Amino acid sequence: MPPLGAVDAGQLFEVVWVSMVAGVAVTVLFSLVVLFGSRSAEARRGGAAAAAMGYGVLALAFMVVFCGLIAYGVHVMLSKS
Repeated sequence: MPPLGAVDAGQLFEVVWVSMVAGVAVTVLFSLVVLFGSRSAEARRGGAAAAAMGYGVLALAFMVVFCGLIAYGVHVMLSKS
């Protein structure tokens, strides 16, 4: 039975490492969103308005980066090469 197609080991390795890096990056970014969001809520309940605002801004910044990374990933998947 003839092979169905040739697999380039370099491209296969690239897919694996890019997927691993992207998976870790997305996970870490969203974890930071949750972390700073919860710290903002704790600071607000504790009466520390400035700290709550700082943590909230950090949570928002990481959420923007997270959404940008997701949007870029979708763009790459849907673009024709």
